[in-house]
Amino acid sequence: MVAEWAAADVAAMSAPGIDLRGGDFRGTDLSESYLVGATMSHVGLAGTEFYRSDLAGADLEGADLTDASLVKVNLDDARLRSARLDRADLVGASLYGADAVGASFRDAQILGASLLGTDLRGADLSGAVLQENSFKVQVDEATSVRGLSGTVFGPVTLWDGTESSELGGEALERWIAERGGQVTVLQARAR
Repeated sequence: MVAEWAAADVAAMSAPGIDLRGGDFRGTDLSESYLVGATMSHVGLAGTEFYRSDLAGADLEGADLTDASLVKVNLDDARLRSARLDRADLVGASLYGADAVGASFRDAQILGASLLGTDLRGADLSGAVLQENSFKVQVDEATSVRGLSGTVFGPVTLWDGTESSELGGEALERWIAERGGQVTVLQARAR
């Protein structure tokens, strides 16, 4: 169904809750699609264009989103466990409450994105670039930040397996630097 839709070159797809497991949609243009609650676990989506799509609550566990364009995409409450988002473009994306445990964001562009309540424990952010992101995420010692660069608004919640602590400002910058990244933590702007 999706292949027929993509080949027809029609308006954005609206298929909330659709089950696309087992599919391969690499390089497909799914811009402005409404795929809320869709099941796309372990689906091939490398190079897919999702510009301004709504994927809130979608299950993308283990999906391959390498080189995907996720510009201004709504991924709120999405399940991204073990998904591959290497070199993905996440400019202006929203990942509020997303479960990205063990996901790979290697060399991803995460600029002006909103990551609030996002679970990044065990995620790989190596070489990713951040810019003025809301970054109130959960991390742990398995979260890789080697080569991570840019600017964020914190704080993050650091889990040690049993307890959590909050890291912000210089403490967050130091934690990232000790692991091979270089991020500047910005202060919240006065209103």
